[in-house]
Amino acid sequence: MVPFWTTVSRNGSSDSETTLQSASKATKQYKYPSLRPSHRLSLLFLFPFHLSANGACFRCTCFSHFKLELRRMGNESYEDAIEALKKLLIEKDDLKDVAAAKVKKITAELQAASSSDSKSFDPVERIKEGFVTFKKEKYETNPALYGELAKGQSPKYMVFACSDSRVCPSHVLDFHPGDAFVVRNIANMVPPFDKVKYAGVGAAIEYAVLHLKVENIVVIGHSACGGIKGLMSFPLDGNNSTDFIEDWVKICLPAKSKVLAESESSAFEDQCGRCEREAVNVSLANLLTYPFVREGVVKGTLALKGGYYDFVNGSFELWELQFGISPVHSI
Repeated sequence: MVPFWTTVSRNGSSDSETTLQSASKATKQYKYPSLRPSHRLSLLFLFPFHLSANGACFRCTCFSHFKLELRRMGNESYEDAIEALKKLLIEKDDLKDVAAAKVKKITAELQAASSSDSKSFDPVERIKEGFVTFKKEKYETNPALYGELAKGQSPKYMVFACSDSRVCPSHVLDFHPGDAFVVRNIANMVPPFDKVKYAGVGAAIEYAVLHLKVENIVVIGHSACGGIKGLMSFPLDGNNSTDFIEDWVKICLPAKSKVLAESESSAFEDQCGRCEREAVNVSLANLLTYPFVREGVVKGTLALKGGYYDFVNGSFELWELQFGISPVHSI
């Protein structure tokens, strides 16, 4: 790799200023998130580079008989670096043709990187690209699976999970299409039977149990749940500051009451962690207020399970309701 400074045209004339201006412009546009300013300049004109063991220098071998070591350049400016390189190339005049090719290459790379960094997020393109990837890597590689799904579904699980973008149950539990009938809402809550107030949830449970014949209903809580944090934070004076959220999370007020009674002196974060699990138990108990759920549990055709996903530590807990809560099995 050689250092570069100027562009030499075929007729021998110099076009150094034009090339350097282009390189300078590209350098200013390009973002170096971790390198000090004094180092950035040397990277444009001297590369490939190697970071020394102590991080104090960049080293570049430009010719077999020439080695240039750049240590910390302190307050050296962009212009100082250019002057030093100009002097070098004056002494090595026969390298100008190669230098011209190198500077054009690095300029193009910097401009491309700058363009990529400044590219705005396109939500439509993201969805299109996502579907193309899914179709190519999953749909078209599993014709038997999707052929069966075209005929109908018979999932073994109904899952209540939080709407939190970090806890998609299909990813966390590696569910495949057709494995689980999923309902997601704020804080993965199951309200008690109510034909008017919570008809949407009731319809989902009824369909899963009576029509899909699921064998398991799993309610999965998770760490750092914003809904539970809200439940633990909202005052109990009846003055709501939101239109929907407070009324919804109050479904699990019994969990909050239990946590405060048992760990009133604990840190707020610890209380939230306990409530995340207790709210799952409240939802499991609420499931028994649905006649068709209770009937399935009594007959042994339906099992109710609680789960807790800790995405901070990468762990999952699972327990089962059998007219009471069984011991927790850590996975």
